[in-house]
Amino acid sequence: MAGSELDRAAGALGPLEGRIMRAVWTGKLPQVFVVSEVNALMPELAYTTVMTTLRRLAAKGLLTARASHGRRAHEYRCATTPAGFLVAASAREAADVVDRYGEAALAAFAARLDALTPEQRRQLEELRK
Repeated sequence: MAGSELDRAAGALGPLEGRIMRAVWTGKLPQVFVVSEVNALMPELAYTTVMTTLRRLAAKGLLTARASHGRRAHEYRCATTPAGFLVAASAREAADVVDRYGEAALAAFAARLDALTPEQRRQLEELRK
């Protein structure tokens, strides 16, 4: 996984969300984990802070949450890769910009095409196929 992709994905989140997802995506947490395992990795954080942040990450679709059988704790697991998160988040944000600004946003996107490097143009052509 490209470091820049991981950095972009973690950077698109809030500081704590990004820190936790970086730990998930780099394997510092087990594939299936609970709040206490995040707390063991980040002991300076309050249990309730970690719990709330994990719930928010699950609500955003970055994690899946499942109630543990016979326990009050939830088990969490990664729901997407950094690349998958970037694709979904950028599609959402692009749609929001077009909804908010309409034709002005489309004109801005079109103007940006002139600034693309040859490699970016090649990538864009590949994505169109």
